[in-house]
Amino acid sequence: MANQKRPKVKIARALGIPLTPKSVKYFEARPYPPGQHGRGRKQNSDYKVRLVEKQRLRAQYDLSETQLSRAFDRARKVEGKTGEALVALLETRLDALVLRSGIARTIYQARQMVVHGHIEVNGQKVNRPSYQMKPGFVVTVRERSKEKTPFVVAREGGNAGEGQTAKYLEVNLKALAFRLDRLPQRREVPVICDEQLVVEYYSR
Repeated sequence: MANQKRPKVKIARALGIPLTPKSVKYFEARPYPPGQHGRGRKQNSDYKVRLVEKQRLRAQYDLSETQLSRAFDRARKVEGKTGEALVALLETRLDALVLRSGIARTIYQARQMVVHGHIEVNGQKVNRPSYQMKPGFVVTVRERSKEKTPFVVAREGGNAGEGQTAKYLEVNLKALAFRLDRLPQRREVPVICDEQLVVEYYSR
């Protein structure tokens, strides 16, 4: 498991982004960092700005520092912009796509679904959230898991945010299945992050 022992609402307020649907109302009510000095103006160094952006990316994918660092090392070897390659690598993790498909409500639930063995890729059970998906791979919920409450909710569209499905996925929620059609483009990925600052953090 990656993280984060602090309450998710406090993490969200510290990073300036809501991390779960439940935390949105708390974040909107108190959009400043937690603590008695949360509303105070603080001067941020260049290092702090880049650090916070890196932590934002980590939190949205629920990664450990080691996992994000390894992903960055892989992204550096890809042709093109390193930041965009990094986001594409993270977005094509199995747990991230389970979230984007609407099968899971949060990245934390998506990770749990994978770890507990409810998910198959190309007909084979996969229990590794970091499993790297490729275009053409098909994900399904295992037959014996389909009547569990979280999957019943998903099948009825309970997790699909405003009916929006990632354009790089072909999703059939009634069948609790989806296919990765192609690699995502950065503008299509709903992650709040300036990835160039993350590149600068790791390149310092």
